Amino acid sequence: MADATQTNAGASGRAPDDASGQAQDSGATGPVLAADGTPLKASLNRALRAQKLRALALIAPLLIFVLVTFIAPIVDMLFRSVENQIVSETLPRTVAELSDWEATSNTLPDDATFDALYYDLFLASEYKNHTRLGSRLNYEQTGMSSMFRRVGRDVGDFGDLYLDQFEDLDERWDEAEPWAALMAHPGYLEDAAEWRESRDADRIDPRDTPAPRFRLAPGIEDLLPKTAQAYTHYAAFMRTEEEETADEDEPWTLVSTMLYEDLMAASAADIAAYDGPMADALQTAHAAAPDFETMTRKAQFLEADDEWGNLDNWATIKVYSPSYTSGYFLTAVDMKLGADGIVSQPEDQQIYGLLFKRTLFMSMVITISCILLGYPVAWLLANLPMRSANLLMILVLLPFWTSLLVRTSAWKVMLQQQGVINDVLVWLGVVADESRLIMINNQFGTIVAMTHILLPFMILPLYSVMQTIQPSYLRAAKSLGATPFTAFWRVYFPQSVPGIGAGSILVFILAIGYYITPEIVGGTSGTFISNRIAYHISSSLNWGLAAALGTILLGAVLILYWAYDRIVGIDNVKLGG
Repeated sequence: MADATQTNAGASGRAPDDASGQAQDSGATGPVLAADGTPLKASLNRALRAQKLRALALIAPLLIFVLVTFIAPIVDMLFRSVENQIVSETLPRTVAELSDWEATSNTLPDDATFDALYYDLFLASEYKNHTRLGSRLNYEQTGMSSMFRRVGRDVGDFGDLYLDQFEDLDERWDEAEPWAALMAHPGYLEDAAEWRESRDADRIDPRDTPAPRFRLAPGIEDLLPKTAQAYTHYAAFMRTEEEETADEDEPWTLVSTMLYEDLMAASAADIAAYDGPMADALQTAHAAAPDFETMTRKAQFLEADDEWGNLDNWATIKVYSPSYTSGYFLTAVDMKLGADGIVSQPEDQQIYGLLFKRTLFMSMVITISCILLGYPVAWLLANLPMRSANLLMILVLLPFWTSLLVRTSAWKVMLQQQGVINDVLVWLGVVADESRLIMINNQFGTIVAMTHILLPFMILPLYSVMQTIQPSYLRAAKSLGATPFTAFWRVYFPQSVPGIGAGSILVFILAIGYYITPEIVGGTSGTFISNRIAYHISSSLNWGLAAALGTILLGAVLILYWAYDRIVGIDNVKLGG
């Protein structure tokens, strides 16, 4: 048997444990196996997966860095173009009441809406949010910022009308402890006293150990619901903003106003049934409340600022009450979202369409100028001897080593009417001294300065492509009878087109987003849309409109990039090699 086995093994010319040979023999009846006996396909897939995971692990830090520092801020900024939560978050009760009000009715909202506005604005003024809200709505309706600022100063005094009358009945209504005894849970008052003792003894830091959370007294919310809600807001404010407990200061006048409304709505039996702290003061106040001097919230608002009687202001609040809005994008295309729907901006305010057209036109002119000036320079760089080409390359790169502001300011000095260029032209007699050329603070100045600044970005891609074009091609064309121009146009130029494409994309995209140079030398007629974006980010703080303008500009660039790819083909763009 042993001899037979050896004979068979020798006849096959293969060792018994030759896995690859076994895989070949079994190829007709099963999968090809790897050396370890697993299917070869599965083994290869496992190896590829491991290789991809290793590659991903190597680039993961860079990918995370790009996502966190570049992609995420851009996405957040673009989101601001539709985000509009400030109105609904600052005026939640007012927005709810306005849902049934029609701006076209030519009547002011009802008293319930003004009551809700009073409550919302009182809280907003305490948290200093009313100015932000006014600034937001002022983007849509001029004058609303000052309107909110004025009423923010006065809304705290609206409740004095009721607080003074409560004080005339019982002086305890103007003290912190009686209010706290009426509204707060006894357990909260004990916790608050212990916390204050620890704070005053410097055993705790209020920033690290905040005051205990406020709890209402049992049954008080059923008896005085509006008062309980207002006092709870007051206690939360004291805890988070003032780092104090609710019983350390007398409550807001808003609480007194809500107490009057609760007493007017409560029955004598319910008030009489209450036997907790301040029971006698509540019964006295309930009996006297019907005789209180009163004033509607609508009258108080109109007395503080008659602009609250302007229907356009109320229509603006309602139109921009949703959490998301298209208003920024409409403004960016010279439209407006109003009570009657989408309408055009007044003709004297339609500036963004003009700026977009000017930006695209001037960026195209700058790109063409860079091609015309950069192509001969790149050709010289590619065809001169190495020593001369290196010297010329230093001159091309020299602007990169100079500050952008310095280069732009230099052009401002050269192009102005009393500048170097005009002085030379006058000296040569080309222009008269009284007829000096106006070359600054206009489109010409912007084109000249930006062409100079962006020219290296055109030369370098052209040079890298031209370096790969063999001179023998031109010699061959000439040997076949072509003129120098024909040889250049039919042989050399087509091979340099990928460099023109790469440089054009680079220069155009850089030009369309420039704002420093147009701001310095462009004046009113040579500025770009990017200057307006920078203005809204840094000066007017209208980040929503800036984000909308930036989104439209990004969309325009992507569309042009897509059109270029369809016409020329992005695969044909090369940077050399």
